[in-house]
Amino acid sequence: MNIENNTILITGGATGIGFALAKHFLAANNNVIICGRRAEALLAAKQKLPKLQIRVADLNNVDQRNSLVEWTTGNFSNLNILVNNAGIEREFRVKDSSLADDFLNENEIETNLTAPIHLTFLLLPQLLKQREAAVVNVSSGLGFVPIAVMPIYCATKAAMQSFSKSLRYQLKETSVKVFDVAPPLVETELHEKVGAKSSQPKGILPEQVAKKTLQAIRKDNYEIAIGLARVLRIASKIAPSQMFKIINQNASGE
Repeated sequence: MNIENNTILITGGATGIGFALAKHFLAANNNVIICGRRAEALLAAKQKLPKLQIRVADLNNVDQRNSLVEWTTGNFSNLNILVNNAGIEREFRVKDSSLADDFLNENEIETNLTAPIHLTFLLLPQLLKQREAAVVNVSSGLGFVPIAVMPIYCATKAAMQSFSKSLRYQLKETSVKVFDVAPPLVETELHEKVGAKSSQPKGILPEQVAKKTLQAIRKDNYEIAIGLARVLRIASKIAPSQMFKIINQNASGE
């Protein structure tokens, strides 16, 4: 797929992988719009990359998803790439007395699964009108092998991988391509969240994820497992129980 001269919407684009993707897409001569719920983070991103278009939107809110699509398609009629990157990860330990309330309050399924699927469906008519278009879903290597204390996050990422595969099949005769990006642990995000020890491999940088993602999109490599995520994908097929045990022992420091 051509990675130049596109108009791209990136959710959660103010920081981390989303910001790194925005930076690399801008460098490839694309028009890039980022959205997120925190205005200050979006403004900081725009200060670093003045060519960015920004929009405040809480994608957990259905009305704001609709408003984002209305604004985006109204102002950027040639929008042809959606990057579903926004996501959150939380620990849930089954012995915690507040477990049920924490689950309802965190909205992890809404953020990681419901919102990107709904946004994709809302924008599909727009994408299908374009000569070449794409949906890029950022999942995780933990969609292949879950970390036990992050059950909702891992389940939603596995679901997004399945969604991408099914969507790709249904759109195979159209102009819309569907990519799934499965990063490994990424520095400043997931690596710190799972409490990894210094003796464990450090997460890779968001810049590395962005660079490899653009390279893969250019080559039409639809399932993009990066770094350790490649190992997890293979191991999940040939030795799932053993890999699950290894990754969870490492995450818990056992």
